[in-house]
Amino acid sequence: MSTVNANLASKKLNVLVYSGDGSTVESVRHCLYTLRRLLAPNYAVTPVTGDMIIKEPWTSSCALFVMPGGADLGYSRVLNGAGNRRISTFVQTGGAYLGFCAGGYYGTKRCEFEVGDKTMEVIGERELGFFPGTCRGCAFPGFVYHSEVGARAVELKVSKTALSTGTVPDLFRSYYNGGGVFVDAPLYADRGVEVLAGYSEELNVDPGEGAAAVVYCKVGEGAAILTGPHPEFAAANLDKKAGGPEYAKVVDALAQDDKARTDFLKACLTKLGLQVTQETTTVPSLSTLHLSALRSEDTSELLSSLREAVTQEDGREYLKDENDTFRIEAPNVWKMQELEKSLPEVEDKEEAKSESPEPVEGIVDYNKIVKHVVIHDELPSSKATPYFNHYAFFSNLQNYRAKSSEPLFQFGSQILYGEVVTSTSTILEKNPKFLHYLPTGFTATATVQVAGRGRGSNVWVSPAGALIFSTVVRHPIEKMQSAPIVLIQYLAAMAVVKGIKSYDKGYEDMPVKLKWPNDIYALDPERADEKRYTKICGILVNSHYTSKEYIAVVGIGLNATNASPTTSLNALVEHFLKGRRAEPITLEKLLARILTVFEELYTRFLRVGFDKTFEDMYYSDWLHMNQVVTLEEEGGARARIKGITRDYGLLLAEELNWQDRPTGRVWQLQSDSNSFDFFRGLVKRKV
Repeated sequence: MSTVNANLASKKLNVLVYSGDGSTVESVRHCLYTLRRLLAPNYAVTPVTGDMIIKEPWTSSCALFVMPGGADLGYSRVLNGAGNRRISTFVQTGGAYLGFCAGGYYGTKRCEFEVGDKTMEVIGERELGFFPGTCRGCAFPGFVYHSEVGARAVELKVSKTALSTGTVPDLFRSYYNGGGVFVDAPLYADRGVEVLAGYSEELNVDPGEGAAAVVYCKVGEGAAILTGPHPEFAAANLDKKAGGPEYAKVVDALAQDDKARTDFLKACLTKLGLQVTQETTTVPSLSTLHLSALRSEDTSELLSSLREAVTQEDGREYLKDENDTFRIEAPNVWKMQELEKSLPEVEDKEEAKSESPEPVEGIVDYNKIVKHVVIHDELPSSKATPYFNHYAFFSNLQNYRAKSSEPLFQFGSQILYGEVVTSTSTILEKNPKFLHYLPTGFTATATVQVAGRGRGSNVWVSPAGALIFSTVVRHPIEKMQSAPIVLIQYLAAMAVVKGIKSYDKGYEDMPVKLKWPNDIYALDPERADEKRYTKICGILVNSHYTSKEYIAVVGIGLNATNASPTTSLNALVEHFLKGRRAEPITLEKLLARILTVFEELYTRFLRVGFDKTFEDMYYSDWLHMNQVVTLEEEGGARARIKGITRDYGLLLAEELNWQDRPTGRVWQLQSDSNSFDFFRGLVKRKV
């Protein structure tokens, strides 16, 4: 077994939005929508629960912690003590905190809310205390919980000296509903407090010195920005009919100042040290899904099978499934020649952008949108799919198959491609009727995902240039003892690494490694001298059980040609294979290679199980051999990683004494029960 001393680079790519007790659904949705627009594709903006904050190892990969609107007493019930200590330490050691409205109250030393109103009064000290004084509210009268009665468009005067980055407005109107004012904020300047914006209208409470609506607080090595109003609320997501007659005017006023509001938020995020997307990301519309196959008869057979589940409405065919509704457009209905005649000539992919679905404004419920599936009896042309060349994919698939010692004929033979999709895994795994008819090796792939799925949380947009795909594996029930389905995630991870290293001549030296159980890390070109590794690929496997088989959907996302959010295979080629005339990465060829390797490994797995040869193959690209870790669930015991078990892929950890000598005790740890922060050498129990 080889030994690798992995120095894993902890790039802070996560923006976490609290969604637990006390938060409101609407405030969380507005936070996710706005922050994703301003921070994609450099960060993954995801909701987190109170349990996750208290128990998960989130701090090392988090760039920004966000506390949305709601009621801060609920936050206190969940987070007082352990949760707040973790948030406070995170900020003190260089992290960033952003609190909107109730999240702003919560980040102060003292909260005073509706003092004198016995039905609503909240007074008390707060543990975080990023702002060393009091947040007093409501700044304006009329607030009613879970209502727009007291909502208004308040005018804010911006401190351009405190926000000197980018285009910053002098004044703008922001949605307001129950927020406070930061009392005497200018008097705390010597304690690292800056007023970023102030209320310009008369307030309902005593603001002390100044009328601070948004404050910046230096906290140790980190910082916090706290707001009274809701600059994260976009007019596009507000329903004019949700309030009284005056509420429509409020929404109109906010719409007029939307650019100024956005510019202000960009400046705030930049001040907190985040990399902001200067051209605000629009919300993509979903595109047509194209189903095609290496053999045209395969699509005909699949279409024939699908019709068992199809219903007819107004002469159109629909497959109504649990998560999505698909409109099925067969070759005899959808004439591709006529479609292509209706499309203008496309000289290059830049022009093709105009043929993509128009972006929309506001929060979109993608599940309610009918997905169009065009079933092709011939391969789609470059006009129909300008960002994915089907001819190149299938040609490379056949070339790789011809060189294999295994008979390969399944993985990649049928593919479903969409330029913009929700999630390739969701389309397959969350729609059991559709999944029921799909053969082993059926693969869904996309150029962009708007709701990509990862462990425990959702990511908004997977950037163009990433290789995104999900593959169906129908695993026979009689193979469960000799070839346990849990090991398919290991085969997938091996397929990615070995697919990259056998992509073309010279690629065998690409510095990519496996992180247990199934993440892929690469030597960071920018920190290669330090031997720093960073994540470039994630894998998620979900399974359905029937009496005859397990149906696994293997989802893979790999940074191939996209520079953000970490590094990519292209950057590795440029840095490590310089001078070798290595073929550049193309998504079509890379997908073909990974799928053929995956099928080779799976075919052998069915035949011999995860034998010694497989074990050696896995370790040859492994990061962790002999790494010393702390087992938090075992009382902080120290242990040395010794490998995995061949039956279920459990992590073997050998206990060490105070001199780091083995005690003879060995733990077997499950991937589904433990979370791993190898940046800090910590193995924790999952929530």
